[in-house]
Amino acid sequence: MQTNLADLYKGTRDGAEAEAILRKCVHCGFCTATCPTYQLLGDELDGPRGRIYLIKQVLEGHAATRKTQSHLDRCLTCRNCESTCPSGVDYGRLVDIGRKIVAAQVPRAGTDRLKRTLLARGLNSPLFAPAMKLGQAMRWAVPAGLKAKVPAPQAAGARPAPRHARRMLLLEGCVQNAMAPNINNAAARVLDRLGVSLVAAPGAGCCGALNHHLDFQDAGLDNMRRNIDAWWPAIAAGEVEALAMTASGCGVMVRDYGHLLAADARYAEKAARVSAMTRDLSELVIAEPGLPALLARARGAAAPRRIAYHPPCTLQHGQQVRGKAEQVLRDAGFELVPVAEAHLCCGSAGAYSVLNPEISTQLRDRKLAHLEAAAPEAICSANIGCLTHLQSGTATPVRHWVEVIDDLLAQA
Repeated sequence: MQTNLADLYKGTRDGAEAEAILRKCVHCGFCTATCPTYQLLGDELDGPRGRIYLIKQVLEGHAATRKTQSHLDRCLTCRNCESTCPSGVDYGRLVDIGRKIVAAQVPRAGTDRLKRTLLARGLNSPLFAPAMKLGQAMRWAVPAGLKAKVPAPQAAGARPAPRHARRMLLLEGCVQNAMAPNINNAAARVLDRLGVSLVAAPGAGCCGALNHHLDFQDAGLDNMRRNIDAWWPAIAAGEVEALAMTASGCGVMVRDYGHLLAADARYAEKAARVSAMTRDLSELVIAEPGLPALLARARGAAAPRRIAYHPPCTLQHGQQVRGKAEQVLRDAGFELVPVAEAHLCCGSAGAYSVLNPEISTQLRDRKLAHLEAAAPEAICSANIGCLTHLQSGTATPVRHWVEVIDDLLAQA
């Protein structure tokens, strides 16, 4: 794709990166076949190719409009198009740049700006956990629309104290421990049985994804720097082998720290190291040599036998990690039922389900129809956003895969 950047963007980091990405695009349109919003809406401008053209126009000096912004906002950033693209177009990074430059030209309307501010500040706030507990306690009185965002309370279970020489850092996250506290504890218990201790670093919090995707990019970078500062003493001392991510949405963001902070002289090297050490939990568990024997002893324990697995977009497309959680479940003796359109987004996409509820709900219902087609006893996934969103539309239990493995091991 030929480009002619406006003077405003020539010589800038974002301009140079966007131009390099644009020039990889060959207009083939393969991406439209796997774009959830294009499939629903049938509008070229609500598919990757159309959005690429919109971003190109703005970079070349055309004025952005509210319509431009709306088409970019409707993108889920699922990055399915990246998995499909034969030319290696880094669409996820391009749409981040596009949203940033469009937001600079088109101020958000009052209601939209307020929603984004409340989401960014509220979900990052220390008040989120007590507010969630209150909402769960009063769940019977919560309006239906809000109730979908307030999962039923969950027992956390015990987290084993660090006792092994082998250690990995755990990102607690900003919402997962409040909404589903058993996930991180289950991960710690499973790895503990494999001879690895998960440890959390005081001071680490939100991975930065919320701010980054809600137009508060500078605040997102501050989240990243804070996390690096919290993790760095253990990393520098060689005390930890990896950073374990139990939420794939956090994992895809932390893997991108090295890129996003590459221009920061103080943090570039540290950020690159952090990204290189980041692993999804499924990658860590399946690589442990003691796993086959552990699962062999546990097979046959009472547990749901038929599972439908939903691979989050942030895992299969963003991190390009596929099949590992599924293999652990199969090796544990579970039957994974076939699921059509497994590559498509469930509609959660971070704050997307709040900002674009109609599209999000349509995608959720379409996903659940496929997940439940073979009547599984449980649905599993690997990201808190997907889990909460899917559970809001079904009576079938929706759980993180590591919770199911943990239950199995506990019964053995």
